[in-house]
Amino acid sequence: MKKIALTCIIDDDPIYIFGTQRLMKIANFCESFMIFNNGKNAIETLEKIILAEGTLPDLILLDLNMPIMDGWEFLDEFIKIPCKQKITIYIITSSIDNADIEKAKTYSNVSNYILKPVTVDGLKAIMEEV
Repeated sequence: MKKIALTCIIDDDPIYIFGTQRLMKIANFCESFMIFNNGKNAIETLEKIILAEGTLPDLILLDLNMPIMDGWEFLDEFIKIPCKQKITIYIITSSIDNADIEKAKTYSNVSNYILKPVTVDGLKAIMEEV
């Protein structure tokens, strides 16, 4: 399995972020991280990087329920930005609502919908897909 160069985590839960980063290190998952606590900060920063043709994440792990701008709002804004690089997006959430699961399927740039918590085996499965 090839190690991912840069992973972006967009989530407002610091405990989840800390735990996920630790698991990623254990699984030898990625080289580095970008962390955002809400979709607004993430979209503003990623748009600047895209426009400047800078280094983008290979993978985004996106929570749905966040303050300021939630995961759905992030996705709606993200798909409007023309980007040459393919960025794989996984929704990682605690929502078991079937409406959320079905809505995720309507976004062509969302690869999968995964329930929290993330596991080492789950990360390895993501690595194989990416």
